Amino acid sequence: MKTSISFKNTIADIICLLYILLFVYAAVSKLLDFEDFRVQLGQSPLLSAFAGLISWIVPVLELFIALLIVFKRWRLIGLFAAFSLMVMFTAYIYIILNYSSSVPCSCGGILEKMGWKEHFFFNAVFMVLAAAGILISAGGIPKVSLISKPAVIASALMLTVFFSIGVVAFLFMLSDTEIKRNNAFIRKYIPHALEKVGECPLESNSFYIAGADENTVYLGNYLAPLYVKSINIKNGNAYENRISIDKTDLSYKRVRIDVRPPYFFLGDGTVPVLFKGSVSNWNARIFSIDNAYFTQFSVLDPFKIAIATNSGKTGENILGLVTSQADSLNLKLNDTILKRQIDGKFDTDGVLTNNGKGIILYVYYYRNQYIVADAQFHSFSTGKTIDTIGRAQLDVAHYKNKDQYKLGVNTVVVNKHTSAYGDLLYVHSDRLGKYEDEKVLRSASIIDVYNFKEKTYLKSFYLYHQRDVRLQEFKVYKDLVIALAQDKLWIYRIK
Repeated sequence: MKTSISFKNTIADIICLLYILLFVYAAVSKLLDFEDFRVQLGQSPLLSAFAGLISWIVPVLELFIALLIVFKRWRLIGLFAAFSLMVMFTAYIYIILNYSSSVPCSCGGILEKMGWKEHFFFNAVFMVLAAAGILISAGGIPKVSLISKPAVIASALMLTVFFSIGVVAFLFMLSDTEIKRNNAFIRKYIPHALEKVGECPLESNSFYIAGADENTVYLGNYLAPLYVKSINIKNGNAYENRISIDKTDLSYKRVRIDVRPPYFFLGDGTVPVLFKGSVSNWNARIFSIDNAYFTQFSVLDPFKIAIATNSGKTGENILGLVTSQADSLNLKLNDTILKRQIDGKFDTDGVLTNNGKGIILYVYYYRNQYIVADAQFHSFSTGKTIDTIGRAQLDVAHYKNKDQYKLGVNTVVVNKHTSAYGDLLYVHSDRLGKYEDEKVLRSASIIDVYNFKEKTYLKSFYLYHQRDVRLQEFKVYKDLVIALAQDKLWIYRIK
């Protein structure tokens, strides 16, 4: 019996030691990099309004809890406080991963090396350890009521969980950055604009839309860059296709695939290299190598590719064309199409696409504008989306420790995702107009439709997907709307 009690006490001591090490290390890391920690909190969708106060409260509270755990007289209170704080951290990460419009940086120290999902499970393990430590430590306290001690402790743990989650949920509800409303415009919604063709569950959320035709949707995979999944639209049958390239000894980092039957292109702008192949055998040969680094590419036709890149002189975003002609390759850059407002970098960020018929479109993320250009850059024009934000509203944070600039949660994203076909431009925006109910955004995304030739707004419709899931991307091919939301593919037909 004494051996059993001694073993439990040893376990409790180990748990307490782990918490002391964790909290002291976490607090000291935050205080040593205090400016970066405060900037990180300022970028949080939940905590930006309280960043100044919380940046001091959290490390001080961690040190205070560690001190309580050191002394056996206060250990049980310290463990309850540690359990409560860890529940808050875990609930915060869950909300960030599932309900936030942006994911901020992680906290400092060694935990910064973890991804958010790894951090979530790390916190969950420490929650269990704290609960175990509380149950063991409470066993050494004499009974003070007729109620059994385990029942009292279990009830206290549950109350702590509800209280901690409630605090985080309250902060989430106070946040005014999750949904941004603009009462200056009114959308024209077309009821029942889409007819559902089908939906297809996927193995993971690492897929992206690589292309489509009348019969097939092609999906690339961020984690398996040389594989393409082909899904038959009519029967849902899926096939895995492995791409073979004729040069594998390069330092590939960001491979993307663009399927335009009967051809496909594979590119990595960090190398930089572009491959071209046929979907009949999925073999690809080099189309372009070492011509220009790029962040995006969009295939205009089998011999011409538009790219978005950065100016070697200014670092600003610019557009370019890579053209194969008579066994020669030409690169043409244009630094006048994208218009600088603030820095020429963040403020000109956007989506590069084309209409399937050789017209280049570039839609800015942070302002209500898009660019239309021909396939030679001989002429271009500017159109406007229905939002009224004409000048980018950026929240740029500087992380001194790494000398990095990153966009924060207070940046207003006007246009999120884009696709085009024929004369029509389709833009996904979660900015609510006048009279719109934000509840619908829990299970649908808003798509605005424009005629970019006439520079007119036509209509809007809801694209429905899983509840409480964000739309990752969508693509329009003729009358088909193909959408990815987490681990499910949705296919609709425009009525």
